[in-house]
Amino acid sequence: MVYAVSYCPVSRHQEFKAMGFDDSKKLTEDRRTALAKIIEANLDWVGWAVYVISPQDISVNMLARPPFNLNEMAHDATIKLIRSVLEQKVNLTEIYVDPVGPSQSYQVKLSRNFPGISITVEPKADALYPIVSAASICAKVTRDQIVQNWIWTEEGLDIPKNFGSGYPSDPNTVKWLKKNGDRFFGYPSIIRFSWKTISTIIEEPKNIEW
Repeated sequence: MVYAVSYCPVSRHQEFKAMGFDDSKKLTEDRRTALAKIIEANLDWVGWAVYVISPQDISVNMLARPPFNLNEMAHDATIKLIRSVLEQKVNLTEIYVDPVGPSQSYQVKLSRNFPGISITVEPKADALYPIVSAASICAKVTRDQIVQNWIWTEEGLDIPKNFGSGYPSDPNTVKWLKKNGDRFFGYPSIIRFSWKTISTIIEEPKNIEW
């Protein structure tokens, strides 16, 4: 999972819209990459950062007792990213967040952590606020690069990396899962075992011959 923050002067916020920034899910991979390069070319007035949570960490957290769920991990990641911006002495006056979980309680939580800053938590914020669109693109491009350049931690593993998008609705992802799972050991470390799609497959009865 990759979370991102992007920030700029309030006076230049709408410039992102004029440059074609939008919800990363609506853009092609090539377009997302092109927009990411625009951000990199304008670091004199745009800043960004990402926070990456590995599949292993997600699984450990979600399978813990009590579980530390995805919503809580997302909230923690967001708070850490905002703090990282403040630690750079950036004068944050407005914060816009695309929520994970209920918006109202999330906004109260962020306001408690960052008093004195105007905070808006709104569904589909990545389509409504250009600066959130920029953060969304930074997160998606980073995730794509991590997946495309994944290095197996399992010694001697040699299987294709055509994972697809990683969503269960993607036929390429479903095909990869069906073809590359081990009947006894399951899947390599790029797959989180707490994912319901995977736990269902793993829990299916199997005959193992020794």
